[in-house]
Amino acid sequence: MTANTMSKASVSAVESSRPSGLARLLRWLPSVLFILAGVLLFVSINQPYWGLVLQAPQYPGGLQMRVFVNNMTGDDDPRLDEVREIDGLNHYIGMKSLYEAAKLERSIAIPAVILMAVMLAVAAVWRRRWTWLLAVPAMLFPFIFLADLAYWMANFGQNLDPYAPLSSSIQPFVPPVLGEGVIGQFKTVAYVDTGWYIIITGSALILVGVLIRVVGMVRARG
Repeated sequence: MTANTMSKASVSAVESSRPSGLARLLRWLPSVLFILAGVLLFVSINQPYWGLVLQAPQYPGGLQMRVFVNNMTGDDDPRLDEVREIDGLNHYIGMKSLYEAAKLERSIAIPAVILMAVMLAVAAVWRRRWTWLLAVPAMLFPFIFLADLAYWMANFGQNLDPYAPLSSSIQPFVPPVLGEGVIGQFKTVAYVDTGWYIIITGSALILVGVLIRVVGMVRARG
């Protein structure tokens, strides 16, 4: 074998050992997806995650409540505090005040979102065998939010004050987290809002990133 042939063989071996463009893309894509998901988490903080419209005879236009990650508001009408109005109507059927719900969750919500974003950043830049697990809390966050909301709604609906003005006409119930519900003469429509759609988009990005990274690790080991 001549020196020229050996040189060509050496170059060919080096080139074949280099990862292809697709391989490099798949190597870095999870990190990009994790970073994007972290940005979406931050963006979601200022957006409502969930909303409720309550329709009652005395409120022809309905009352609206929007739930953010750490607080509740009505619509943008400064003349009416809609959350307190809904609270007052709930009082007649024996429900606890909305402000008593999820106190712990609301108090830690912003730090928790920041922590999940930091964990995503670590998972993005520190590509070790198990670091993808750091992305799992953020991936599950949209479903944890709805599950916690469902818990509190069921808790309030099932534990009515027996001495409330309308307690004799309202039986314990479970308010729907999504869709329509009827409670006595009140009708409610519940829906997920902008913030939740933002975090579920982030969750989908994380899922894709985790799958790519895990499959890549399995192939590298095999």
